[in-house]
Amino acid sequence: MKKKNRILIIVAAIVMVTAAVIAYVLSRPTFVQDYHIEDTTSITKIFLADKENNEVTLIREADSSWTVNGEYAASQPLVDLLLETLNTMRIRQQVNKNAIPNAIKDIAAHGIKVEVYQNKPFINWFGGRLKLFTHERLTTTYYVGRETQDMMASFMYRKGDDVPYIIHIPGFRGFLTPRFVTDPLKWRSHTIVDLNVKDIERVELEIPEQEQESFAIVRDGEGFAMEMLQSHQRVNGFDTARVAQMLSAFTWLNFDEFASIVPNSFADSCVSGTPRTILRITDTKGNQNEVKTYIKYNNPDDFKAMPDPEMYEVFDLNRLYAIVNQKDTVLIQYFVFDNILQPASYFLGADKTTIAR
Repeated sequence: MKKKNRILIIVAAIVMVTAAVIAYVLSRPTFVQDYHIEDTTSITKIFLADKENNEVTLIREADSSWTVNGEYAASQPLVDLLLETLNTMRIRQQVNKNAIPNAIKDIAAHGIKVEVYQNKPFINWFGGRLKLFTHERLTTTYYVGRETQDMMASFMYRKGDDVPYIIHIPGFRGFLTPRFVTDPLKWRSHTIVDLNVKDIERVELEIPEQEQESFAIVRDGEGFAMEMLQSHQRVNGFDTARVAQMLSAFTWLNFDEFASIVPNSFADSCVSGTPRTILRITDTKGNQNEVKTYIKYNNPDDFKAMPDPEMYEVFDLNRLYAIVNQKDTVLIQYFVFDNILQPASYFLGADKTTIAR
């Protein structure tokens, strides 16, 4: 009897394993029909690399936000665009038989490697109603080539396919290659701070060349108070409308771009001196962000040649440099920061004066 039970257990185990293997094989996508990623919510990681040794890993965190190489916040619009591309791209046609060798050679020389990792169950039965042993695994590897002659699609090869295909997004006029960015800097978020007014504890603006104009806006119960940094005394009669306008600017406050396009020697000379302003924003959880601003000159040659570099004509009237949290040198717009980088007198009712210029 015991021997019979043992045989039944073994047979049952073999049947279960066989069924699991069959289910796994059947659950794998039919490559020609399912070139896209149907369920992008299951994507946990995307790795991109090109032939110039650029590479980046986009990682979905536990809170569903994305990071660049697990270190920096990713630009959500760019991530959304990539996920949308993976979901909506379709095969327009197979590469012509005679053109296949050249297409493969060109993709091998210039293609962008894209690895897509997803949370997938090992067992997926009954139309997804029974899912077991879910884990992260590499599900698809694409090699994204250059654009087609009509600029309406891109050549792609997917690992496991016999031939490359011409891939497009139905209804979209353009090719897909530029959406697969391999520069980590371009994936990073430009958001400095994103706080509702109720989450702000303190905003401090230090103006080193005019310490008497340095001040802080601090939470005071349900409202806010204003104090001078030099005397540490609170002041009355400040313009609450202007303060409210300033505080509202910290909802999705962004910089314009990284200053990587500026020669290091020039950028260094601009940010080596005393900052024009030092802005510190502290939230109710104690997290602080710091932004130091510096004048940006229109042309490096102007900065070197002018006997008086403070002359108005050499200033960039649209943007200035900033160092965010002692890490990144960026460019910010006066238009965005004009309501923030104002002296104390502006909030006390005096005529508007823009300190940052």
